[in-house]
Amino acid sequence: MFTHLIRGAGARLTSLAWLPGQCRVCHGWPSHTVCENCIRQFAQPQPRCRSCALPLPPGVSHCGACLRNPPPLQECVAAVAYAYPWSQLIQDFKFHGEPGLVRTFTTLLRATPWVEPLIDQADFLLPLPLAPQRLRERGYNQALLLARGLQAGKTRADLLLRIKHTPAQHTLKRAQRLSILADAFTLEPLMARQLAGKRVVLVDDVMTTGASLHAAARVLLAGGVADVSAVVIARTE
Repeated sequence: MFTHLIRGAGARLTSLAWLPGQCRVCHGWPSHTVCENCIRQFAQPQPRCRSCALPLPPGVSHCGACLRNPPPLQECVAAVAYAYPWSQLIQDFKFHGEPGLVRTFTTLLRATPWVEPLIDQADFLLPLPLAPQRLRERGYNQALLLARGLQAGKTRADLLLRIKHTPAQHTLKRAQRLSILADAFTLEPLMARQLAGKRVVLVDDVMTTGASLHAAARVLLAGGVADVSAVVIARTE
């Protein structure tokens, strides 16, 4: 009897696995997490600064701020603006325990111009690390999930460390962010030699002022990395 019940439950679960999904944006059926129509509508490629990913007019490669004060990132690529519908989906992915959304975001990133070449040329993909306290609170590092989804074989989470817990930064100005992040990152001393002369791509979910990515990039460059670039899902504007 129990065997019969288990088999019946297994058959029901198998059948449920084949049910269509609903688009999280337009709620259309059947669909992936975000349907193709919504991706076409809300993820149109946009000219962006090659160094900081801010939007630019067509034909312009770098913004004035990056020309005046070049950032430590060789390149920075963002898939979309941090706006509807991506902002809510990223919050669900990051804060509301929905790591399964990583599939949608890695697909979005891979379809973004310049991302694939950066990944192909990189020796390592380094997810921006979380402080231990933040990792315990969240249960996973969303940047690590993204990096593994992009290229698991190149992803290393043991080379760049976060050694300082910092408060939530969304309410802080850029100068404040730079100050509290100045000594937040370091290289794993027993493995730092592996980075010498390598090309590295940092991976994170959102870039706001760039303070976190820039702080990590400076540590990597000081440790002998040849160049550092970054890919993010979204850029605030």
